[in-house]
Amino acid sequence: MALGYQESIDEVTGPGSWFEVEDGVVNGVAMKVFKNAPVALRDVFNPSRESDATYMVYEDEEWSYKKTHQEADALAYALVHTYNIKPGDRVGISMRNLPEWVVSFTAITGIGAVSVSMNSWWTEEELEFSLKDVGLSVLIVDSERIERATGPCERNGTKMITVREGNVAIPAIAKRWEDVVARGEAMPFVEITTDMDAIILFTSGTTGFPKGAVSTHQAVGNSMMAFSARASANGKRVEGLAQEKKDSPFPNVGILAVPLFHVTGMAVMLSNFAYQFKMVIMFKWDAERALQLIEKHHITTFTGVPTQSWDMVQHPNFSKYDTSSLNTVGGGGAPAPAKLVEQVDGAFKSGRPNLSYGMTETNAYGPGNVGTEYTSHPNSTGRTPLPGMELEIRDEDANPVPRNTSGEIWMKGPMLIRGYWNRPEANKETLVNGWLRTGDLGRIDEEGFIYIEDRAKDMIIRGGDNVYGAEVETGIYEIPEVYEAAVFGIKHERLGEEVACVIMTKPGMTLTEEQVSTYLNGRMAKYKIPTRIAFTTDPLPRNPAGKFLKRSMEKLYF
Repeated sequence: MALGYQESIDEVTGPGSWFEVEDGVVNGVAMKVFKNAPVALRDVFNPSRESDATYMVYEDEEWSYKKTHQEADALAYALVHTYNIKPGDRVGISMRNLPEWVVSFTAITGIGAVSVSMNSWWTEEELEFSLKDVGLSVLIVDSERIERATGPCERNGTKMITVREGNVAIPAIAKRWEDVVARGEAMPFVEITTDMDAIILFTSGTTGFPKGAVSTHQAVGNSMMAFSARASANGKRVEGLAQEKKDSPFPNVGILAVPLFHVTGMAVMLSNFAYQFKMVIMFKWDAERALQLIEKHHITTFTGVPTQSWDMVQHPNFSKYDTSSLNTVGGGGAPAPAKLVEQVDGAFKSGRPNLSYGMTETNAYGPGNVGTEYTSHPNSTGRTPLPGMELEIRDEDANPVPRNTSGEIWMKGPMLIRGYWNRPEANKETLVNGWLRTGDLGRIDEEGFIYIEDRAKDMIIRGGDNVYGAEVETGIYEIPEVYEAAVFGIKHERLGEEVACVIMTKPGMTLTEEQVSTYLNGRMAKYKIPTRIAFTTDPLPRNPAGKFLKRSMEKLYF
């Protein structure tokens, strides 16, 4: 029997269910935890040890689960016996999405060490700051990062292991993967407890140096359980989720189209590993290449940032490819304009749009919107309450506010980070009595739908009026000539701030400031309409998480 929203959550998290929640204590704070969550990440990986099924496809390579485990065991043995890595030691990964990235993560976390995901776009200065900040013992790099990493590693006494070097010269501080990995050896057994650190992911800040967000095995495991519980609850109800489209008949296959050093990429990798699905790894993002891989491998799930979905449906060759295998198309990392939700739903034969609101600090977990419920509420990121997580909207004094009142979004659950590495002041500001202050502004309507309005620091205050950039962007995306749009505030002598916008127009199309203003007039309050508009035919600058670099745009265009 189909259940309602709250009934479905109560059933999947109730006594005796696989996703049962119980009272627990995390970092000294009482909260609900998943009773059957894995103790350690290796408990997620180990069930697939003897499977000959294909796990990873990269270019012309196919890696079975068994091969992946064998390589991870061999690397883990080398880390312990050659590099003397002990539980709690930090080992970094700095490379593009490669099978060895996944192998390295599996090996590092399997021996109780901490896997540190280094942003592969970093400059030498940024890499050295983060390497020194967390105290890396070993850094595993690919050919494109060897030169950039050599100086920082030499200056800080960090050993290097290089992967797929090609013709790149290897420094004295480094050893080749092929010369280090002890094939045939078993993964050394070490005692791992659920409260031990497992990973460090760096926040995608747009100014200053990044902060290392530290998660325990418990946090990552509970995040995985929460995602599955949310999906299971959706499967038990039809309220708002009627599937007019038929599911494709193909087995589950995912595509890795976002960087593994980003929390979304890590979540894709872990979910495919846990459920023993095939995962197709992209060398780099290219919309037409993604369409080719979807057709070739009958990919059923596309998870990325909204820009990538937009790139695919807007590609001039989109109709040439068979994308009927897709069941879901979406992801997270940034809000999706309503126009994109509509186009995705109409473009794919079986694929329904979806969006998940999570962040590094929540190990990607949060509210999610999918299917008909998403198309009927395209500006919402999902509903509350959530399996395994509490969510509230609070005012400046940290008091909960009534429905349909804007405020800061606070989250609480066992999937939160334990803190930022070496950042006691940031921890005190962001983590309060087990709650995470997200820094995002939003509201919850009468039905429980959550709407993200803006980042608190990005909200524009024009002459005392609050302007939410995401709302204005949604209106601008309705203009047919617009491909991308970013709205932000710039200083104004009288008003304090004025509303500015940078628009990337579609190929072969033009647009004027007057046309934009005319279109928006009557669709939103006049004070929200941008008074400074710049146009470009180039993609707007984004960070690896898919978020606009608005401060960079201000300097570039105004």
